[in-house]
Amino acid sequence: MAAVDSFQLLYREIARSCSCYVETLALVGACYTASKAVILMRDCYSLIRLHFIPRLVSHRDLSQQYGQWALICGASEAIAKAYAAELAKHGICVILISSDISNLTDTAKAISDTYGVEAILIEADFSQGPSACKPIKDAITSKDIGFIINSLDGSLDLSQEFTDLSESVVWDTINRNIVAATLVTRLALPIMVDRGKGAVVNISAGRCLCPTSRKAALSASTAFLDNFSRSLHYEYGHRGVFVQSLLPFRVSSRGSEGYSPAGWLAPSPQVYASHALSTLGVSHRTTGYWPHTIQFRLVQCMPEWVWMLGSRVFTT
Repeated sequence: MAAVDSFQLLYREIARSCSCYVETLALVGACYTASKAVILMRDCYSLIRLHFIPRLVSHRDLSQQYGQWALICGASEAIAKAYAAELAKHGICVILISSDISNLTDTAKAISDTYGVEAILIEADFSQGPSACKPIKDAITSKDIGFIINSLDGSLDLSQEFTDLSESVVWDTINRNIVAATLVTRLALPIMVDRGKGAVVNISAGRCLCPTSRKAALSASTAFLDNFSRSLHYEYGHRGVFVQSLLPFRVSSRGSEGYSPAGWLAPSPQVYASHALSTLGVSHRTTGYWPHTIQFRLVQCMPEWVWMLGSRVFTT
């Protein structure tokens, strides 16, 4: 009995001495919960402001806001083609640049016939160095270039150990993604700076946030395009040039039997381009599509080891 009474007395003394700490911890917990609630409300507001409100706003005159011509590098990519068509829908003429224009002839003709705008094809192999720039320089001379669109080359999305890649694949990865985007932007950006308006859109990938196993070269290229965009924004944003880094996740791709099934997590290129264009002028760094933004936030919260584990599972 004496032992029980002694324990109860000890418990009361400890509870009395710790009461101030309990109140302090309760206050800290309340503040933490409130901060998380504020962050959630902010993210929800940002999601609505970026992805829903612009699509409800009346038609924008993009040619007046940015310029009459769009220079699109990596135009063979599905997203780049869809983005070109979306710009043409707004009356923007397009210059399509690719290392192989044989599969772009029908695309250019369809854009011209459907939307009544000019569509010019330029074949540029950036592995040839400065000589690849000449036809682009000639094409943009005296044109009101309002858009520079650089797209990541998805055909180089190979799941291989870095040492297993051939030298030609490594050079292609560098030339088609890093060199092409840098040189095309360098050629056309001065025109925008002189006029005090224009838009540069670099289409990278959402996975630029984390390294990806068995895709070292391409993973580094996605990070380059993202950081290139953000650096240009700080250099030229105050001079009237809007620079945007687009970070899409999975978009349905064309196979031998057409596009793979599209869903709300993996939209068709046309749906994605429509959503992405509506964010132009609103956000400098975005996925361009609201379900992808949710994925982006989840990846940001994810420990890197979890991402690496998942990348190893899904790329083997």
